[in-house]
Amino acid sequence: MVLLRKVNVGLVGFGFSGATFHAPIFKDLEEFNVKKVMSTKPDKVREVFPEVEVVKELENITEDPEIDVVVITTPNDLHYEMAVQAIQGRKHTIVEKPFVVSREQARHLIELSEEYSVLLSVYQNRRWDNDFLTVQSLLNEYKLGEVYFYEATMNRFSPYVEQEWRNNSRHGGGVLYDLGSHLIDQALILFGMPKFVYGDVLHQRKKAQVDDYFHLILGYKKLRVILHAGSIVKKSGPTFEIHGDKGSFTKYGRDNQWEFLQSLTNINDPSYGEDDIEQYGKLTLTEENQDVTHIIPTKKGSYVSYYKKIYDAIVHNEEVPVPASEALRTIEIIEAAQRSAREKKAIYL
Repeated sequence: MVLLRKVNVGLVGFGFSGATFHAPIFKDLEEFNVKKVMSTKPDKVREVFPEVEVVKELENITEDPEIDVVVITTPNDLHYEMAVQAIQGRKHTIVEKPFVVSREQARHLIELSEEYSVLLSVYQNRRWDNDFLTVQSLLNEYKLGEVYFYEATMNRFSPYVEQEWRNNSRHGGGVLYDLGSHLIDQALILFGMPKFVYGDVLHQRKKAQVDDYFHLILGYKKLRVILHAGSIVKKSGPTFEIHGDKGSFTKYGRDNQWEFLQSLTNINDPSYGEDDIEQYGKLTLTEENQDVTHIIPTKKGSYVSYYKKIYDAIVHNEEVPVPASEALRTIEIIEAAQRSAREKKAIYL
């Protein structure tokens, strides 16, 4: 589509998320202009945006008539109150995942966005991971036939608790809200809402204040979806393992777009979003009464696609990527998993 105008952005927060997943994309996308950044680290901001105005108060962004969209990348427990302020300032609003920390907050924000007629979206960027796009394509093309088992993991090796907000006891911390929101969102995109949720959610590391391990079972009719994350995993198994009545698919390794973005390499670099050949997945099918394994090249990942869709939604009135109504479902699953872990039983939805 023709670039009719630039969309002015107010970026709220410049920690790991804001500086890694949002700023590098805005830096290189001609559709957007970062007008203001709310941060307590102006020098860090100006390394990426030398001319930008750095502010300390959210009002400096929400009350600026030239700003079109507010992007909230602060700690999870601040998302709700900041989104309320942005929406009431009649700004289109994007909230980092997890959307908020309760379904009540999510529903209220959805109602507010409708009342003020503004776009409300959640940055579930891992819908555009190269590995997930590959899995999604295989399932859409029915390569595995009817799927009966799906497992996705996001393990890491971080045996010692670091002093950061994600690891303290504030509401919205922990790996279930963090990595779990990605895995749940991906599963819901593929299979829709389950009939029940069973959650095993633990504090495994010494001095852990919040969960650092989860193992979820999402129950459908005959399909079982396993979502898993651990913090003490030196060498992980497959990131995706899927079995259907036509065959099986396994994939090792994770999308590395965040490392690319962190290096501030231009997003137009041809290597952006590419997977290592050694990490290509394997699809095993029965062909002429023999098991045959095919190497499946990984599709190219593109977090940039999210913001291109945001631009089209704002300027061309196209469909909103990751509407808040979809992010609400993820919060409902997280709350069901937490309840399941407390009550030690499956929670039927």
